Amino acid sequence: METSRRTVLAAAAAAGVTAAAASTSHAANATSATNSTKGRTPVKELFGRLTDGTKVYRWTLENGDTRMKVLSYGGIVQSLELPDRHGRYANVSLGFDNLEDYLTATTFFGATIGRYGNRIAGGRFTLDGTTHRLSVNDGENSLHGGAEGFDKRVWDVEPFTNASGAGLRLHYVSADGEMGYPGTLRVRVTYTLDRRGDWRIGYAATTDRPTVVNLTNHAYYNLAGEGSGDILGHELRLAASRYTPTGKGLIPTGELARVAGTPFDFRHAKTIGADIRTAHEQLTTAKGYDHNFVLDKGVTARPEHAATLRDPESGRTMRIATTEPGVQFYSGNFLDGTLTGPSGRIYRQSDGLCLETQHFPDSPNQPSFPSTVLRPGETYRSTTVHSFSAR
Repeated sequence: METSRRTVLAAAAAAGVTAAAASTSHAANATSATNSTKGRTPVKELFGRLTDGTKVYRWTLENGDTRMKVLSYGGIVQSLELPDRHGRYANVSLGFDNLEDYLTATTFFGATIGRYGNRIAGGRFTLDGTTHRLSVNDGENSLHGGAEGFDKRVWDVEPFTNASGAGLRLHYVSADGEMGYPGTLRVRVTYTLDRRGDWRIGYAATTDRPTVVNLTNHAYYNLAGEGSGDILGHELRLAASRYTPTGKGLIPTGELARVAGTPFDFRHAKTIGADIRTAHEQLTTAKGYDHNFVLDKGVTARPEHAATLRDPESGRTMRIATTEPGVQFYSGNFLDGTLTGPSGRIYRQSDGLCLETQHFPDSPNQPSFPSTVLRPGETYRSTTVHSFSAR
């Protein structure tokens, strides 16, 4: 039902540190979080300029034991710093230390994705009898909103602190026809870092014409630390008994296949490398995992558990709860050694992974999938919460 699509709640978060805060001890951070009812005031600095002179800013936030830096360009999470079991911090999100690399890369590191997360077959869909042709940027398909999706836009950013924490409200107006999508879409994405250090992302959008919407965040995680090597030893659990197999161009076939007895069974935690080299047609086609997992909970009014990721070496653990019905697990298959991160080390295959909460890929062309249609008078809402610990 389309109306069930709108039941998801909007929320918000982002965090990071100033240079001075970066030297603050783990114990001092914990004391600050205990003694204050608010997160630290977000700090703004110039990060760079686009070729037309448009300024791009970086916002630094911190709360609990979590630190985060966010760019106004693409709503990109440039870094996410977490302590290990010994209180030692590391940036666990892949990215770049300069704007130029973000402008040219096609990896979507840390970006807000829209209007439509994931692929739409043939770069087209039909809604209410009208066929809309989209920007094609992945073979014959449209990926993550097209060649200039939300990840390539400069967002208006409003910082805030309140009793719940500290964060940013990012605003963008997508014009009617942008990348081929109908309707003027007014979007608000809210990043909130609460007192526990949980990172909440809340999405909200309205339209003046019927359209489709599927927003997500495209952070690449390595809980051992950016530039530390591959994630094949990470342990992953997904609350999903089914997944959507793909065919040509990694477009879903429409089947909801059972994970039982396949390399796609993450219902109980296992290392990502345990089955990734298995001679399974789906793994061969995608060069690893790049599949939408169908969460057993479906669409929910409040965020419910979707995934748990743990690095045994550092003890860092990330738990993801969402209102969305799916999560795209991507094992960094196309990182090919051509990109260099802030650590000065190059990124190779499986040096990071994505867990993108979402509605399913190609839903506008798959009537059996949960609807992604948004109509005038409705509000798209979605919430995802990332909780962190180390033991």
